[in-house]
Amino acid sequence: MTAIEPSLFVIFGATGDLAKRKILPALYQLNAHGVTQHRCVILGVSRDPGSDDSAYRQFARDAIAGSVAPAGDVAQWVDANIHYHSIGAGEPSDFAALRARIEAIEHEAGLLGNRVFYLSLPPQAFPSTIAGLGAAGLNKSAGATRLVIEKPFGHDLESARELNRLVHQFFDESQVYRIDHYLGKETVQNLLVFRFANAMFESLWNRDHVESIEITVAEELGVEQRAGYYDQAGALRDMVQSHLTQLLALVAMEVPTAFEATAIREEKVKALRAIAPVTADDVVFGQYAAGFIDGQPAVGYREEPGVAPNSNTETFVTLRLRLDNWRWQGVPFYLRTGKRMARRLTEIRVRFRQAPVWMFRSVPGTSPQANTLVITLQPNEGFRLYFDVKAPGEPFRLQRLTLHFSYDEEFKFLPEAYQTLLLDVLRGDQTLFVHADEVETSWRVYTPLLERKEPPYLYPAGTWGPPESARVVPGREAREPTQEQAPVAA
Repeated sequence: MTAIEPSLFVIFGATGDLAKRKILPALYQLNAHGVTQHRCVILGVSRDPGSDDSAYRQFARDAIAGSVAPAGDVAQWVDANIHYHSIGAGEPSDFAALRARIEAIEHEAGLLGNRVFYLSLPPQAFPSTIAGLGAAGLNKSAGATRLVIEKPFGHDLESARELNRLVHQFFDESQVYRIDHYLGKETVQNLLVFRFANAMFESLWNRDHVESIEITVAEELGVEQRAGYYDQAGALRDMVQSHLTQLLALVAMEVPTAFEATAIREEKVKALRAIAPVTADDVVFGQYAAGFIDGQPAVGYREEPGVAPNSNTETFVTLRLRLDNWRWQGVPFYLRTGKRMARRLTEIRVRFRQAPVWMFRSVPGTSPQANTLVITLQPNEGFRLYFDVKAPGEPFRLQRLTLHFSYDEEFKFLPEAYQTLLLDVLRGDQTLFVHADEVETSWRVYTPLLERKEPPYLYPAGTWGPPESARVVPGREAREPTQEQAPVAA
């Protein structure tokens, strides 16, 4: 395991929601568990000229207290390790002043020049910040310099290419960490172990044995405080191009030559490049209308604060993809995501082919059912394998049972995704981060769908999406037993 060298962690957008809810609590937890103790100093950067070290330290104390159970003296850690700097208007002179502040902190703390620049910013602020860092010479140092960029990385293929060109003008790809928090989840990483450490499953993981694969990311929440961003983005940009496509790549890729960043990234890109062009018949868009969540009334998307009353932005997508390669030829991949769904759920459902001959067809009350593997990423992380057994006694009948594994039952504790990802940044491990080629290949698949002209189908809040989504997965419900019902409208 790569050791963590003393580093300066610079957070742009340091007073924002992500810094408050995720970044600062994760950095505190890494220190509290002894992982980064005395090895990570934090510099918060924002445009707020009225803030200072004292005010930002109070912000950090409140953020940590509101997000995690403190495991030590929070105030002592904050006072010893957290600083603040205003970037002003972001002019060249402001970045020059930032460089001087960084060098002063490093000198005072005895740091070695290892720096992380975390862009927790609106996407429109990425280019000016990256260019400002480069022009000020902050793209290199006496140690390692790493740039962390939150999603969304571009809003279509051309904008992603342009942002990559700008990044590579100042930073080498080995310095760049495009973060997708889904890849930090223990259960997502377990996909690699599940597939490649268990020959039983990997030997079945192909077109000869798999009928279809379904990936669902369902949210109970609406747009919350993100209406300004979401109404310009929609579910295809916000979720499908990033989270769901990363899950697809991990499920579909070939066996990497080694458990290291370059080998894994290469296989993910190969899988994404095999995706056949998507047509209008392969996708259904939806938008939530008024309904009920947990028995409570919920307004429709167009009634949400900050959303245009005539908005056609999709809050639901169901999509059928095909991979033109040897392993997956003829196997449909169904991707589904939506807001204001019946419940929060992220799962991967692998449906195996039915037995070629049903020897029990002469027995009344029996019918062929496919084995199904359900990998749940949230909540109740784990997996279930559905299979049939003979129920005891007479008459002869089959009963559907499961083999299951639960993280909660076995391990009790799962680290938060941002803890995992920030630790990997500090170590210089890019395995769980998205490569430039992955971003562009993913956008190449979905950009043709972004110019949709027809309005989305409406679905009541608290349901599983519009009924029209069934046309993408024809006959699906009729094939599926009740205890295995996947979340899609009939």
